[in-house]
Amino acid sequence: MSYDVDRIRAHFPSLATGVAFFDGPGGSQVPDVVGKDISHAITSANSNRGLVTLSEQNANNEVLNFRSAVADLLNADPKGVVYGRSWTQLTYDFSRNLARTWQAGDEIIVSNLDHDSNIRPWVQAAESVGATVKWAKFDLETGELPTAAITDLLTEKTKLVAVTGASNTLGTRPDIAAIAGEVHRTGAYLYVDAVHLTPHTAIDMKTLGADFLGFSSYKIMGPHCAALAAAPELLESLPNDKLLPSTSDVPERFEFGTLPYEIMAGVTSAINFVAQMSSDAVGSRRERIVTSMNALEAYEEQLFQDLEKALLSLPKLRSFGHAKHRTPTIYFELAGIASVDVYRHLSSKNINAPASNFYALEISRALGLGDAGAVRAGLAPYSTKEDVDRLVAAVAEL
Repeated sequence: MSYDVDRIRAHFPSLATGVAFFDGPGGSQVPDVVGKDISHAITSANSNRGLVTLSEQNANNEVLNFRSAVADLLNADPKGVVYGRSWTQLTYDFSRNLARTWQAGDEIIVSNLDHDSNIRPWVQAAESVGATVKWAKFDLETGELPTAAITDLLTEKTKLVAVTGASNTLGTRPDIAAIAGEVHRTGAYLYVDAVHLTPHTAIDMKTLGADFLGFSSYKIMGPHCAALAAAPELLESLPNDKLLPSTSDVPERFEFGTLPYEIMAGVTSAINFVAQMSSDAVGSRRERIVTSMNALEAYEEQLFQDLEKALLSLPKLRSFGHAKHRTPTIYFELAGIASVDVYRHLSSKNINAPASNFYALEISRALGLGDAGAVRAGLAPYSTKEDVDRLVAAVAEL
């Protein structure tokens, strides 16, 4: 499949700084077209949504276009796409909504492989109603989260399983489809954090079998916001608080206040950019997204093999997590050097690869890294072999 990284890079003004960006897992750079589309939306005639005036129609179209684009990205129903300020905000909202259907003795399963945004909201919601929280543990040596780590915890009392589609530090990709099959046999829901998975592979919500799945736009070259997708009929069944005059229709009833139409336009633009990353991409937007993401995944896989091999050849370097299926993400430390100092050294070389627990606090603590964590380097659609060589050379200096 065709993937021309130079053609992609030409759309990113921030790359003119000369910085090699390996901080995509925390937020990607943004292409020029996204900025232009946000600017156009916010400076065009706009007002609250409606169907009468031109400005009302503009706002309404931005919302509908957003839902359609997200649906194409995830292979979901646009009527089940909910806008959110962040994935953390969405998860807090939905954990509270779902907890209304729980009672003492019910069971919730979370994993210590997850970002805290897919742990703490569920733990706190369970505590509020007296439900039991069960923990699925990842393998400390391999970084794998075996399907059995979750399915062995399932009982007829299980109400929800929350699990990541890909670890934002170790890159581990659990077998979501296999987990979903077992979860649904108990009648429980599966809530999947696909924030770190979505930038690196073609997502098919139907194949994965998630009841709830979402991502953060700023990880896929868009503005800072998030989206959650679920079947409209599932959303219809959930109770939630809202203002009295606001609509009871889904997905709107889960979105509070006036929506940021210009930000939604930016998400649509970012997804359209994803759809044209491969010159081989043809057909519907969904088809072009799949073709482009498959091309990107193949490109990143080869580049990551080069990166990991070169880093692991360095003395005193220790990496964490070696799962069979991973995103192009490496989490590492250097013996005798604080990870924050590695981070600062790389920054002095115009290389962005930060050190932290990255809100994957349970992972960091389980690996014996405490709350300080380690250095994380992740690839993005604009990463190159030159970037990789610069990173390896800078780490080697230490």
